[in-house]
Amino acid sequence: MRARLPEAMIPAAFVTVDGFPVLPSGKLDRNALPPPHPGTAPAFVPPRTPAEETLAAIWSDLLGRDRVGARDDFFELGGHSLLVVRLIARISDELGVELPLRRCFDATTVEEQALAVLEHALGTDLELLEEER
Repeated sequence: MRARLPEAMIPAAFVTVDGFPVLPSGKLDRNALPPPHPGTAPAFVPPRTPAEETLAAIWSDLLGRDRVGARDDFFELGGHSLLVVRLIARISDELGVELPLRRCFDATTVEEQALAVLEHALGTDLELLEEER
């Protein structure tokens, strides 16, 4: 599955059901679906670096979550493409880095985005140093 789908589209867990619950309209009743089995959710890992802490605070605000861990996935927590645009603006405002849109879809966890921010910041700084020579 990972070879053909973007990371954001890979299910975090699979649950076997006898049938899908439906609403009177015939649409899937998502609220009636059983939760994933205990133990399938990854353990909470708190943000460990200042960049991760800043990103987790941004995510928490954008997603309306009380806490966001270093390994939480933006899209699994309810993020979507329109929120990614707001995320990029907040990263620019608070960390001073213009992260490319595509990079946010590739780096979907706080720790991956923190690395992407550092890589982008270092790449930008290195380009400036090379131009001065």
